[in-house]
Amino acid sequence: MSFGNTPGWFALTVRPNHENAATRGLINQGLETYLPVYRARKRWSDRVRESEEVLFPGYVFCRFGLREKLRVLQAPGVRSIVGSGKEPVPVEEDEISAVRAVLSSGRAIAPWPYVRIGQSVIIEHGPLAPLRGVILRTKGSWRVVVSVEALGSSISVEVDGDMLSLDGNGSPHGNQATSLH
Repeated sequence: MSFGNTPGWFALTVRPNHENAATRGLINQGLETYLPVYRARKRWSDRVRESEEVLFPGYVFCRFGLREKLRVLQAPGVRSIVGSGKEPVPVEEDEISAVRAVLSSGRAIAPWPYVRIGQSVIIEHGPLAPLRGVILRTKGSWRVVVSVEALGSSISVEVDGDMLSLDGNGSPHGNQATSLH
């Protein structure tokens, strides 16, 4: 939680296709920003092209204290601070860390519809340990969905089933993690 001048992460809505411009404007004001991007493959009829895409289109993350709210809102391309009513809602540091971990893992990732239901899991082995998320099974592979509550957005990462265990914290059967294999 960010009160007064204690900095916290917040999600900002920006004008369409202005994520990079808003990020530059905020950085020029001396603010810490985070614009998650990923490598996307686009298939055309005659070729496949890779490009860098914004993971959460229309959003930029920025760390600031609430006293800096007006300065943030005056940055080029920034529309608003994500919140409840007129009150900005901070993004949890764990959620920012989880997004960074997924992006730096080197694994294939993709934006994913926001997921609230499903089994919580912990990645126990590999570069993403001890990430927590929701498990899905798609096309013969396991995917872990990591959500950013403040944005109502999620991302998914493909993982091996033997890397996972069920998260006991969300289970009605106690606090022990249970292996999926």
